[in-house]
This record gives sequence, structure tokens and C-alpha cells, in this order.
Amino acid sequence: MSRISVRGIAVASATAVTAVGSVVGVASGSSAQSNHAEATATDATLLADLPTGQQAHVQTASLTQQADAMAVQADASARKDAEQTARAAAAKAAEAKKAEAKQREEAKAAAGDPAASFPVQSSYTVAQIKAMAAEIVGSGQFQCFSNIVDHESTWNYLAVNPSSGAYGLVQALPGNKMASVASDWQTNPATQIKWGLNYMNTTYGSPCQAWAFWQVHHAY
Repeated sequence: MSRISVRGIAVASATAVTAVGSVVGVASGSSAQSNHAEATATDATLLADLPTGQQAHVQTASLTQQADAMAVQADASARKDAEQTARAAAAKAAEAKKAEAKQREEAKAAAGDPAASFPVQSSYTVAQIKAMAAEIVGSGQFQCFSNIVDHESTWNYLAVNPSSGAYGLVQALPGNKMASVASDWQTNPATQIKWGLNYMNTTYGSPCQAWAFWQVHHAY
């Protein structure tokens, strides 16, 4: 084997070691970096003894190894960025879901929680019914709600419109719509109030907006 061939093998081997040392040195610290520097110096000396064509081949192999190492680092960085983006998206989705749940709870509270119970009686006075309404509707909208009920049924929870058949405090038409709240809609003022409040909120936005409509149209 010629002197040049032997040195060519040595350069190729040293280059491979150098490439490995470059990658390992990043993780291993100064010791590996020192080895890398010594190997690089040796490579430079041996490389100079090779013919130009062999030098180009060895240099190309070294650059390819460096490019591969950089590609590995780029892939790791891209994965890290993707993970951060995914975590941010998940957090945003969780916040949106939390806000949506809060809105549902607020709407439920505004409409009067159907689960809220009042003592069932065989009959109710107007004062008792108004007290129920004040508790279910809330002070901010109660007066508007009360104005509508005053005109629709004068707080008679058994009121029936002889022409249309509308029923109860808020004159639901047909009356059995109120069964969506509870099956005792015919005899329980609380059920009628809850249904009426939900209807006003859903259709007009609030009892006061429903009352504003009523004043113009004398119906709602």
C-alpha cells in the first residue's frame, strides 16, 4: 500500500472522529471540545498531503456529516416549537371552554334555576307569588317582569284567555309549553315564573326589554 493511500485512510478516519467529536462535544463540555480541536489540527496536516481530488472528497464527507448534525438539531428545535404551540392551543381551548361554561351558568341563574324549590301549596296568594317572582327574577328585572304579569294575568296563576287559551301568570300560548320547566305548570306559580323569565330572556334579552316591546305592541 502506498504512503498516500495510508494517509488517505488516516484522514478519512480522523475526519469521522472529528465529526463525532463535534456532536459529542456539544453535550460533553470542554474535554470533548479539546479532543475535537486536536483532531482538527491533525486532520489539517494529513489533509494537506493528499492529492486535490482526495482532499475534496474528504472535505465533502466532513461537510455532509456537519449538515446531518445541524439537521438533527433543527429537528429537535422544530419539535420543541411544535410542543409549545400545542400547549398554548390547549390552554386557549381550555379557557374558552371555561368561559362558555361560566356563561351557561350565568344564563341559568338569570333564568331562575329550575332545581330551586318552593313549598307546594294547594293555593297561593298574590303576595306569595310576587315573593317567588322577586326571588327568581332578581331585583334588577323584577319591576319590568311585574309590569308584564300585571297586564297579562293580574298575578292569577290560573288565568285562562277565553279567546286564545293562553294560560297562567305570563299567558303562555299554548300553556303546555311551560312543561319544559316542570310538569306542574298548571298549578305551580314558580314553574310559570321560571318559564316566563326564560322566555323573556331568550326572546327579548331581558324582562325590561320585553316590557319595552309590550308597551309598543301591548303584547309580547
